[in-house]
Amino acid sequence: MFGFFNKRMFLQPTKIKYKKIRKGSLLKKEYRSIKLQMGTIGLKAAESGVVSSRQLEAARRAVARKIKRLGKIWLKIFPSIPITKKPAEIRMGKGKGSISHWVVRIKKGQLLIEVCGIPIKKAIIAFKTGGAKLPIKTLIIS
Repeated sequence: MFGFFNKRMFLQPTKIKYKKIRKGSLLKKEYRSIKLQMGTIGLKAAESGVVSSRQLEAARRAVARKIKRLGKIWLKIFPSIPITKKPAEIRMGKGKGSISHWVVRIKKGQLLIEVCGIPIKKAIIAFKTGGAKLPIKTLIIS
């Protein structure tokens, strides 16, 4: 996808305006994406944090494995923030460093994953497994 990546990345944007951006901060609560739009049951963030593309893909796979391709899954978030890292034992200066992975900022109350077409009990089991893969606390809403 990108010319400056050597290793395989999971979820990442195909085109970006700027190659490197500032990280910013997470202070606010989410009010816009707190209701279910497509699914009947969803996974919601109980705290703010940062989720990487690998963690998000692991959660999606865990949910998909538990529902056994019965329902439909919607990921409501996408990692579009590049995180840079300089190699170990490099002297200070000489610029910012290359992109190591992609993340998404999660606000408290934001909807992460939605599912429909499966029984509620099966969805709860799937979301507990998927929520365990994420670095933030999550809630199951319907």
